[in-house]
Parts: sequence; C-alpha cells; structure tokens
Amino acid sequence: MANIAVVLHGPNDLRVESIPVPEIKDNEVLLSMSSVGICGSDLKYWKYGKCGKFSLEKPMIMGHEGSGKVVKVGSGVKHLKIGDRVAIEPGVSCGVCRLCKTGRYNLCPRIFFCATPPDDGNLCRLYKHSAQFCFRLPDHVTDDEGAMLEPLAVAVYSCRKGKVGLGTKLLICGAGPVGILTLMVAKQNGATTVVITDIDETRLALAKSLGADFTIRVSSEKPEQLATNISEILGDHPDVTIECSGTNFGFSTGIYATLPGGCLVMVGRVPGDAEFPLNLAFTKEIDITGVFRYANCYPTALELVSKGVVDVKPLISHRFSLPDSVKAFETASSHDTKAVKVIIECGQN
Repeated sequence: MANIAVVLHGPNDLRVESIPVPEIKDNEVLLSMSSVGICGSDLKYWKYGKCGKFSLEKPMIMGHEGSGKVVKVGSGVKHLKIGDRVAIEPGVSCGVCRLCKTGRYNLCPRIFFCATPPDDGNLCRLYKHSAQFCFRLPDHVTDDEGAMLEPLAVAVYSCRKGKVGLGTKLLICGAGPVGILTLMVAKQNGATTVVITDIDETRLALAKSLGADFTIRVSSEKPEQLATNISEILGDHPDVTIECSGTNFGFSTGIYATLPGGCLVMVGRVPGDAEFPLNLAFTKEIDITGVFRYANCYPTALELVSKGVVDVKPLISHRFSLPDSVKAFETASSHDTKAVKVIIECGQN
C-alpha cells in the first residue's frame, strides 16, 4: 500500500505528500490509520507555526487524535494481533526516568508526542507506534470514537486534577470539544451543577443538550462582571473552574469566580505577556493547577465510551477524506462552518 501523509511545511502551508512506509521495531506495530481528529493545537501549528512553547523547525506530519488497524506486529508484541483496531495514545515516554516511574509520564523530558515538534504525527495512511500505547477497541466502538479518546482523556485528567466529584459546582470556560467532554465527564463524576461559557451560541446549545445546567454567552462584559453573573446563576461561587478556552479572559474570569479555597484548572494555554489578577487568586487561596495532556487516562476514557457512559459522537460535526485534509483544516478553523470536531478518514475509501 502506498503511504501518503499530511505534512505542515510552515504557517498556512499544508501539503498531502507521499512518504515511505515505516519500518517497525520489536515493540511496535504498523497501523493502517482509520480516523484522525483535528485539535486546536493542530490549528495553531497550521496558522502560526507554533503552539505554546513548541515551534515548527522542520516539516512535520500532522495529527495526534487517531485510531487505526494493526497490519504488522513487532516480534516482542504479545497483546495485539493483525486485524485489531486500536486507539492510539500519542505520547510515548521513556519509561525509565523518575517522572515515568512515579506515573507522571506525560512530563517525561524524553517523551515522543505525535505532531509536536520535532515529532511527526499520525495523519497518514500507514503509521508505526509503540504497542504499549495502543488500546484495542471492542467491536462495538467505532474508529471515530477511538480517535475521540484523545480529547476525552484530557477531560478525564482535568476532572481528576480538579477533584471534581459528588456535589461539585463547576464552571467550565470554553465550550469547544474538550470543554464539552469535560462537562460530560464531570456529570458522570457526580458534579451537581455545571455552568459553561463560550462566545458561540451553537456550541453552547450543544453543551446544553449534553448536560450543562447553565450556559452563558460571553460578549463584551469584563471578567469581574461575568464572574458576578455566574455566581448569581449558581446561587454560589463554583467550587472548581476548568479553563478550556485558552484565553486571558477565561483565566481571569476563573480567578474572580472561583470560591475562596477552591481550585482553578488550566487546560488552555494563555499568552505569556498577559496580566492576570494573581494577587486576588493568592488572597482567595485558590489552588491553580496546570494540565499537560494526561497520564493514565486512556483506559478510563475507553471504558466510558465502551459502556455508553459518555457519548462522544454528537461532537463530530464534519468528516473529510485524507486527500481533502486542507479543506478539513479550513473547515475546522472557520466560525462560519459551526465545526465542533472535524474527523479525517485516512482509509483508501
């Protein structure tokens, strides 16, 4: 089978190109890729050539939210066989450093992570990956659902970091895919009241249909005023705020809104030159905690989907074939298309 990939050469320079078929090692599997989702970080690399602290330095194959079918197995792989469909956890850590051995492998300094410079991603026909980070999909779980495990793992990790549980009053800033998935996980964890904010009415309507108790469309008000509105709607301050918008506004709103002694979980990445009311956060003794991807969350994400506890399918708004990947990125980045999650189908058909 010929191999083609979606390669980013620079800002706004995305190309579909032929690439060699990779050779696998003993602990790896070769996958015929099925579904790959477009993430907000993918769009940032495409638009600006960078995301957070990572910058594009050479052409990079895109994609990190993926599922595929095993077509070749390394000699050391025992838990997978040819024909198995798998979800791909895109980060492969070293397994021997202090952070890996204490379970925080997402912080491993030598981690390989798909489509994060300088590492190539999995938006291609044929892709190799460590078998240890491939999770076999039950027959009733679709390839699209397998790809959606990646953002769902972020949501699982975010709720764990915020200790969202029975009785939690939760504010989520940002109703993108991760924000909505966080809402769904929080509800399963026992959160009694969830309010979610966004600038887009379509996404807020989707969040409402999937369990949000209250939705607030952000317009021109200041963070202090929005925080007051949130408290009035809840009848109290939120115990936990999970910031998923990646905006200065969302971070500041979280500081103003969160209950003194509560927790603010930062999922999104805000610009480094912005000013925030940090003294207020310290005075309120708000615990601000960061989220960097996830660790040990894929099994839980798969179980939530497999048992029908969390339905990720309503978030999938558009599908494209691999040769139409440029159009897929354009659709994912346009407000006019009302895209939530765009899936690229990598198979020959």
